[in-house]
Amino acid sequence: MLRITVNGRTHETEADPAMPLLYFLRGELELNGAKYGCGVGQCGSCAVLVEGRRVFSCLLPIAAIAGRNVTTLEGLGTAEAPGRVQAAFLEEQAAQCGYCIPGMIVAVEALLRADPAPGETAIREALEPHLCRCGTHERILRAARRAAGRPERTAALEETP
Repeated sequence: MLRITVNGRTHETEADPAMPLLYFLRGELELNGAKYGCGVGQCGSCAVLVEGRRVFSCLLPIAAIAGRNVTTLEGLGTAEAPGRVQAAFLEEQAAQCGYCIPGMIVAVEALLRADPAPGETAIREALEPHLCRCGTHERILRAARRAAGRPERTAALEETP
């Protein structure tokens, strides 16, 4: 029996310990924020937070998260009370199809937990492993900047002397 804490609630499961966390979240807990995109950790649509750090849930077996805290998109806010990153994405209308957006929101949330005032380079690096096929990259970057308290674009090389 594995005990897994997701969005502050502890769940017990007898699922195969090798099951990817993504399958557990979507299949057993019916948390559908994290999406199945590529299954090999290259698109970012399955991103969740484990102990505040972004991970790709399609690659992580549930045995690896037993006893650790998992936060999904659903744990960051609600439609009625979105979290600050979710609100920024809404304000910037960053989603087109929306498939990649949960992973992007999780990536920005992880960045802001590690660095409350990231620069342009840090924002771009946090979003780099995430794919958006609709081409809303500029709106996604604006949303990330807004969530970081930097609504205006700063120089991409600001951290370089």
